[in-house]
Amino acid sequence: MAVDNIINVSEPDFEYEVIKYSQNVPVVVDFWASWCRPCKVLTPMLERLAQEADGAFRLARVDADENPNLAILYNVRSLPTVKAFSNSQVVTEFVGLQPEERLREFIARISPPGPASLAMEKAEALLSLQQWAPAEAIFRQMLEQNPTHPTSLLGLSKSLLAQNRLPEALSILRDFPASRQFHQAQALLPLANALDDLANHRLPEESELDPAFANAIRLAGRGNTLAALDGLLDILRRDKAYRQGKTRQVILAIFELMGDENPDTREYRAELANILF
Repeated sequence: MAVDNIINVSEPDFEYEVIKYSQNVPVVVDFWASWCRPCKVLTPMLERLAQEADGAFRLARVDADENPNLAILYNVRSLPTVKAFSNSQVVTEFVGLQPEERLREFIARISPPGPASLAMEKAEALLSLQQWAPAEAIFRQMLEQNPTHPTSLLGLSKSLLAQNRLPEALSILRDFPASRQFHQAQALLPLANALDDLANHRLPEESELDPAFANAIRLAGRGNTLAALDGLLDILRRDKAYRQGKTRQVILAIFELMGDENPDTREYRAELANILF
């Protein structure tokens, strides 16, 4: 890939493209070979992260078979081997295929926070403050640059769900890409589905608890999450198996929406545990 921050490097130009270049921008060197199966998985992941970083670091790919002296010089004994250079020195490294979350942590250790990182931090802070509309605007801007970025998709779905903007929120959650955020997205679906059922008059009206459940979902859709939780917990006090566990799933979805760092989440989570166990 012939973009400036993703390049192929060989023995003649390693000194300039990696060592000297790292005096200004961190360089991640990916030692690989055509016969290396894990390399075929790892290299595209690194390339995607380099594209997302937009110049915060350079990815330099080194074919270990064609550049054996570099492999010997940097003690490469297994492939893939990845080494990060900063100020002309190796500052961190790893060997073997790693999950994307570990790769992001690896990159974060060597890269100064760029505009995208700062924007994500701001958007996440706005979510925690329940300032849904400003958070939505930032997540949309980030998705313009990377339409499949899982963290931005998750943040956008939360901000939409909290504003009861169901069609788009459901579309995102139901087609969420495979990623470490996938389970968080799935955790939000019970609330999104319940809100959708309420809007389309599909909630049951058969038992004495059904009106209380519908009212709790209505409160959640209006942004009154604590009152909704109070109503849902009261239903569980009266019938732990109501709607075959769907009440508990909706409560957990609201917890996901509020965030684990929210003190109300911790308080209500403890109350849920007391009721169930």
